[in-house]
Amino acid sequence: MRAKKGDWLVVEGAVVDRPGRRGVVLDVEGPDGAPPFLVRWDDNGHEGLVFPGPDAHIVAAGAASGSA
Repeated sequence: MRAKKGDWLVVEGAVVDRPGRRGVVLDVEGPDGAPPFLVRWDDNGHEGLVFPGPDAHIVAAGAASGSA
């Protein structure tokens, strides 16, 4: 998985009745756009380093709304 600043990290809801989450990538800590990513989550504004799992994907900045 590769990202750049401004992209959206979208984590799909893995459990019924648990919505997905999205956050904007503030910084990319790994080499060549690799994780971990510093992300600000839309739902609560918290920021943190994220190592995305298999239920996550990147939506390029400016593409569709990045909605989860």
